[in-house]
Amino acid sequence: MNTPMRSVPLLGLLLLATAAAAQQGDTSRPASWPRFRGAVNSDHSPDTGLLKKWPEDGPPRRWLYSNAGNGYSGFSVADGKVYTMGTRDDNEVVLCLDFASGKELWATEVGPIYANDWGDGPRSTPTVDRELLFAMGGGGRLVCLDRKSGKKVWNTRMSKFGGQVPQWGYCESLLVDGNRVVCAPGGAKGAIVALDRGTGRKLWQATEFTGKAEYSSVVPAKIRGKSQYIRLLQRKLGAVDAGSGKLLWSCEWPGRTAVIPTPIVDGSQVYVTSGYGVGSMLVDVGSDEPKVVWQNKVMKNHHGGVVKVGAHLYGHADVGWVCQNWSDGKEVWREREKLGKGAIHYADGMLYCLEERTGTVALVEATPEGYKEASRFKLSPQSKIRARRGMIWVHPVVIGGHLLLRDQEHIYCFDVRGKAPEKPAKKV
Repeated sequence: MNTPMRSVPLLGLLLLATAAAAQQGDTSRPASWPRFRGAVNSDHSPDTGLLKKWPEDGPPRRWLYSNAGNGYSGFSVADGKVYTMGTRDDNEVVLCLDFASGKELWATEVGPIYANDWGDGPRSTPTVDRELLFAMGGGGRLVCLDRKSGKKVWNTRMSKFGGQVPQWGYCESLLVDGNRVVCAPGGAKGAIVALDRGTGRKLWQATEFTGKAEYSSVVPAKIRGKSQYIRLLQRKLGAVDAGSGKLLWSCEWPGRTAVIPTPIVDGSQVYVTSGYGVGSMLVDVGSDEPKVVWQNKVMKNHHGGVVKVGAHLYGHADVGWVCQNWSDGKEVWREREKLGKGAIHYADGMLYCLEERTGTVALVEATPEGYKEASRFKLSPQSKIRARRGMIWVHPVVIGGHLLLRDQEHIYCFDVRGKAPEKPAKKV
C-alpha cells in the first residue's frame, strides 16, 4: 500500500531521495567506494539504473588520465575524489584525482619503487576512513595521509613487525576498523598487527597466528557475537579477536606459489580460493571448531577475484569462467572460449569482466543459467610502459555511474549510466 506523502517526515524524504540518486549513478552527489572490494568486501557496486548493453565501441569515455606511472593499485572513491597509487621518478606515490574530470589534485611520495619482473610499483589499493587515507607500498611502507592535502600524518614499515617482503611485493589493501588500522606483515612474530589509527602506534600483534603473509587482505566479521579479523595466509585460514589479536580459530589451507584472493564471509561461513591447482573451500565457523562444508577444485582463482551473487559464486577458474554453488561447491556452468582469464566486479545484475591479456571488457549477466554476454569493448590506448611479463590486472570498479579501469599509466573513466555524458570526453 502506498504511504501518503504527507505522512513521511521531510528528513526521511530527503534521505530516500539521496539514496535513490546515489544508486542511479548521479555524480552530482558523492559516491563512496572506500577500499578494495568495497565497504563490506562484497565487490558489489551499490549503483543501479546502469546500461544493460553498451554501444558497439563501448560506453562513452568520460576522461583519461595518463600519468599514473607503473603499478597495479586499484581505486577507492570518496567525496568526489579518486585515490590510487603509482610511480613518479624514483618513488611510489599516492595519487588523488578529481572524480568528475580526472584532473590530478595531489601526489605524495611513499618510498622507493618496489621492483619486480612482472611489473614495478605498488600493488595495494588505498583505504579511505573519514579525513584520513591509508596506503601500503610494494616494499611494505605504510603511510597515513590527510585526504584533502595529501600531507603525511604518520608512516611505518612492515619490517618493524617482523614482516618480510613477499616474492611479488606487499599487495594487501589495509583495513581500518574504528581506531585500528589492521594489516598482515606476516612472519614468526605474528601475521596480523593492529595499529592506532591516529598515530601508527602498535596496539597488538597476533603472536598465535603466524605464517607467510602472501597477498590476500584482512576481512572484518562478527560471528557468534565476536568481532574478528579473518585472514588467509599461504598455508592457513584463521581469525583473531578484533580487540586483542588473540587467535579465535584456524584451519589448514593447501596454498602454493601465491595465495591471493580475499575470503568471502556470509554469516558464519567463510569461502576461500587459490590458483595453481589448489581449488576452493567453504568453512563454517559457527561452532567451537571450524567445520569444512566442502572442498574441491571447481574454482581455482588466481588473482582476478570472485563475487558472490545470491546463492552463487562467479569468477575465473584458471580454465574458463565459472559459476559455482555456494552451498555445495558444485559447478553450475563453465565458459572456456568466449573470454580469457581476468578480473571480475558486480553491479546492477551484471558482471564486469576484464580480460588480462587483451584489455577486453565484457558485460555479462550474473545468472546461473549460463554465460550470457551483452556487450564488450577493448581498452584503448594501452600501456607502453607495462613490463613484458605484466598484464592488465587492476580490478574494475563501478561507482557513481562510472566504470574505472587501469592499465599502468592509463586510468580510464567510462560513463555506464543509462544516458549519455553531458560533456565530451577529455584527456588529462
